[in-house]
Amino acid sequence: MADGPTRAGFAAIIGAPNAGKSTLVNALVGRKVSIVTSKVQTTRFQVRGVMMRGLSQVVLVDTPGVFAPRRRLDRAMVAAAWDGATEADVIVHVVDAAAQLKQATRTIEDVERVIEGLKTHKRQAVLVLNKIDLVKREELLSISQELFKTGVYSEVFMISASSGDHIEDLAERLAQAVPESPWLYPEDQIADLPERLLAAEITREKLYLRVHEELPYALTVETEAWKAMKDGSVRIEQTIYVEREGHKPIILGKGGRTVKWVGEAARKELEAELGRRVNLFLFVKVRPNWGEDRARYSALGLDFDV
Repeated sequence: MADGPTRAGFAAIIGAPNAGKSTLVNALVGRKVSIVTSKVQTTRFQVRGVMMRGLSQVVLVDTPGVFAPRRRLDRAMVAAAWDGATEADVIVHVVDAAAQLKQATRTIEDVERVIEGLKTHKRQAVLVLNKIDLVKREELLSISQELFKTGVYSEVFMISASSGDHIEDLAERLAQAVPESPWLYPEDQIADLPERLLAAEITREKLYLRVHEELPYALTVETEAWKAMKDGSVRIEQTIYVEREGHKPIILGKGGRTVKWVGEAARKELEAELGRRVNLFLFVKVRPNWGEDRARYSALGLDFDV
């Protein structure tokens, strides 16, 4: 390791749902630490990924999207996003440049909501315009100038999280933004998500990818059992909880084909992540109003009483 003082700190990645926050965190870490789907509000709680750049260790806090909450879970998610932002050394506001250009109503409102939040918390942020591969340069400059008028940004980076364009420039900036400090995690650790929770998140991601249109938002996956076997493999049992009996056939699919596909896809990714053979067993159960279960919020690190 080179001589010199080490740096360590937190960078909160905030923004509207589907702005590309999780994709950006995964790109900066260099490994998948947060699930990514096209379904809005996929990230439900703070996920921390560890990025190493030279002598700097930056803990990237992938937060739930900031949007207009309607239910208790929504309120808890938005509160978690702002908790992550207020406690961070640097805030990164990710904006979907393509959606911003199209003046999509929901996107514009959510971006304005973040801006107002930054003003309320009296914090400046690094503006990151994402998905630049979908927008012309002159249009990017126009979006940047308009957002800078709000006074809440210190600088701007234009990137494509999916392709990796200009990611390294942002990484270097974040590495310098954190204070001098001993590292907070071992050098080879990339995330602080418990394996049982990561496994549940991977299965939830596959569910969203498989039945995005039909799948009700109000579902959750819990890892009920995790047993290391004598042959070096691991047996994982998970339950997919839905709110209504009518949701079960959507998850199961005709002849159980959908849940079988989900299980196979999740198992393969888990084997790659864990480096050993996985026997994954999925069950589907109805749990009415699981979104009002205080214990579930505690397990995810969310505040039930918001």
